[in-house]
Amino acid sequence: MTDRRTLLATAVAGAAVAGVAGAVVSRRRSSPPSTRLGDADVLLRRPDLEPRVRTVVAEDGARLHVREYGDPDADPIVLSHGWTCSADYWTPQINDLAGTYRVVVYDQRGHGASDVGTRPLGPDVLGDDLAAVLDATVSTDRPAVLAGHSMGGMSVMAWAGEYPEQVRRYVKAILLANTATDSLVRETTVIPLPPGVAQVPARVASSVMGSVLPIPSSPLSARALKYVTMGSASTRAQVAFCERIVRDCAPRTRGMWGSALSTLDIRDALHNIDVPTSVIVGTVDRLTPPVHARSLAEQLSRAGVLNGDTSGRLIELPGVGHMSSVEAIAEFDAELVRLAELPA
Repeated sequence: MTDRRTLLATAVAGAAVAGVAGAVVSRRRSSPPSTRLGDADVLLRRPDLEPRVRTVVAEDGARLHVREYGDPDADPIVLSHGWTCSADYWTPQINDLAGTYRVVVYDQRGHGASDVGTRPLGPDVLGDDLAAVLDATVSTDRPAVLAGHSMGGMSVMAWAGEYPEQVRRYVKAILLANTATDSLVRETTVIPLPPGVAQVPARVASSVMGSVLPIPSSPLSARALKYVTMGSASTRAQVAFCERIVRDCAPRTRGMWGSALSTLDIRDALHNIDVPTSVIVGTVDRLTPPVHARSLAEQLSRAGVLNGDTSGRLIELPGVGHMSSVEAIAEFDAELVRLAELPA
C-alpha cells in the first residue's frame, strides 16, 4: 500500500497541472480536423514537417526554444504547454493544423530545450516569457489565436495581466484549456480524502507538487498517470504519449514549478482579456476540475468575450480528463479552427 501511494504521489508531482464537439465549417475546412485520418492516434506520431527553430532570449538571458511549423505566411496559432510537458505535447495539433496554419510552439522555461534562467519562478515569469515569444513570432498585421493548456493557460492569463496593451496587438482570440487562476490545491480531486476532510492540506499538496523524485517507468506508474491526468476511455497510445513527455521533464524543473504554482492567484488578470476567449475542460479532469472552467467562463462572459458562437464559449468534453488536446483532438482542434476563422 505504501508503494502504491508513493507512485501515485510521484505521478501527481510529475503530471499535475501539466501543461466543441461537432463539425466546424470554415473557409478552408469542410470537416472536423482529424476525422479525415480516421484513427486520431496517428496524430501522436512525430511530425513529418521540419520546423523552423529559433531561440528567444528572455529578460534574464534565459534562452527559450521556439519551433514554427507550416507556411510562414499563414495565419498563426501559438500554443503554450503545461507543467512537466514540452513543446512536443502539441504534436497532435502540429500534425493536424500546420498544413493550413503557422503553428508556433515553445518550451516553457526549464522544460524541454529551454533554460531555467536565474529568476525566481512565478506567474510573472510565465507572462514575461510568453510576451517575448509573441514579440518574436507574431506580427501586428496578422494576430494569432493563442492557446494555453494547464500551466500554459496560466501563462496566457499572466501575460494578459502584465501586458494588456499586447492583447489586441498580437492576439485575435484565446483558448484556455484545463486551467485555473487560483485554488489549485483546494479544488483538486486527485488525492482521495478520508471522510470529514474537505480538501488536501496545503502543506501536503505543496510537498507533492514540489517533489523532485524521479518518475519510475512501470505498468503501475502508467496506470497512476492515467488516473491522475486522463479519462478512462483514453487509448493506450494516448497514455504512452503523455507518459513519455512527463517523464522527460527534469525532476528539479518539476519541483521548482510545482512549488511556484501551489500558491498561484492570477484572478485579476482576467480583467485584461478583451478578445474572444473559449474555455475547454474535460468533465473528469481531476487536476483542474470543471469548477475552475465554469468560474473562468462566468468571469469572461461578464466581460463580453465568451458569449456563444460569435465569440468564445465554454466547452465541457464528456469523459475527458486533463489532457484534452490529446484525448479529444478533433474537438480541441475544431475549436482552434473556429476561433481562427472568426472575423478580425
